[in-house]
Amino acid sequence: MSGLWFINNAMPKDDSLSAHVASMANEWSIRKRRPVRRKNIAPLLKQLETDLAIDLNVDGAFLEMAEYGPWTMVFVDRTPLVIELFDEEEQRCVFLTLRGFLEHTEALKWVEVDHGAIPFLMNGADCMVAGVHGAEPSVQSGDLVWIRDMTHKRPLALGWAVDDAPTLVENTKGKGIKTVHWVGDELWDME
Repeated sequence: MSGLWFINNAMPKDDSLSAHVASMANEWSIRKRRPVRRKNIAPLLKQLETDLAIDLNVDGAFLEMAEYGPWTMVFVDRTPLVIELFDEEEQRCVFLTLRGFLEHTEALKWVEVDHGAIPFLMNGADCMVAGVHGAEPSVQSGDLVWIRDMTHKRPLALGWAVDDAPTLVENTKGKGIKTVHWVGDELWDME
């Protein structure tokens, strides 16, 4: 089954797009994988570098693009490092995958969790605010963020922030981040 089948048939009854942006489907597959020149995706990469305050340094790398369900991905030397997806307002968001954050642990838009949250995140659960112990100050409600463990600063998951950084840290009850990609999912296990 294609990713479009999932999107068209999993829309919630209340017309929200939460099923569209909330999680990754098991039946998604890579389609239309093709080599691409750096100049063709330079604006996308520049936006990502600016948003996360990083330097991707992909000069001389073998670049490919592909579709993965409703997402577009950029492969750098056959590793999926960049994804393009849409938020609830259908605004384009460009972000690193968890493999990308392994190489760029200094990137902005992070939220830190304690060790108690890790097993839940590894199973694809949403991140509850009780486990959040820190957040990068620029995080706003609706932002795509990466979740890292507070001790080793290693990436654990990506998701949509439900609140701003101070609220995520201060609150003790409720959902803080709607998870879309986590360590151990199909995107993580890709070549």
